[in-house]
Amino acid sequence: MNSASSRSRTLKTVGALGMAAATAMLMTGCGQSSDSATSAATSEAAKVLPQQQTTSPSASAQLTEDQKERKKVLDATKVTFDDAATAATGEVAGGKLVDLDLEGVDDDDKDQSPSPTGSGSPTGSASPSGTASPSGTGTSSPSASPGAEGPVWVAEVAEKDGTIHTVRINAVDGKVIEARVDADQNADDKKQTADRLAQATQTPQQAAKVATEKKKGKVTSVGLDDNEGNVIWQVDVVGSDWKRTTFDIDAKNDTIVREETDND
Repeated sequence: MNSASSRSRTLKTVGALGMAAATAMLMTGCGQSSDSATSAATSEAAKVLPQQQTTSPSASAQLTEDQKERKKVLDATKVTFDDAATAATGEVAGGKLVDLDLEGVDDDDKDQSPSPTGSGSPTGSASPSGTASPSGTGTSSPSASPGAEGPVWVAEVAEKDGTIHTVRINAVDGKVIEARVDADQNADDKKQTADRLAQATQTPQQAAKVATEKKKGKVTSVGLDDNEGNVIWQVDVVGSDWKRTTFDIDAKNDTIVREETDND
């Protein structure tokens, strides 16, 4: 009797274990089938629904109008400040640079620059060498039309007596577009320019170097000016963020006396 009961208990235990194993296999199979079905459904949905791409706003979309304009002009400019300065002073014998601006960059009066009209050539071809210009200055220059040639460097170069010449240079190929004597100068203007140049022992190139060592970027303007009786070079530098920083640099010792960044 005890032997029979023992065998009965053993059979019941084996049967229970078998049923547990079968149940586990069934549940595993169901899980795998469920996972496979879900995976397949996801794959099919991906084929039907277009992928949504999250794009961050472009850098240009975050720029101000002034910064966009600086970027536009500087991207098109191939001639550096140094090269433009060399070309400008080369147009005036013994001349010294007084001012150099990249037209269209933070230049409120960029549209007021006179164009070389009335060159005496209706076709726009350059006048013969040595032919006097309409202003009577005796300078001859190509009559290319400013504005059609892309970005332009506009320079003021002074003779020893302070007489200013305006020189316009193509900022893409470096060619001189126009060179003329300013007609509206008087004796006092010339004397003021000559006196400032006599006091400026540092060159505009040296001032530009000081400015770009302080802020990495491109020089867009350099001009000789007066700050409370002290002669300075005012230098504009546009950085990679397209913001403009203006430096006032002592023209006698290259010391930065003022620095201001325009965030517009």
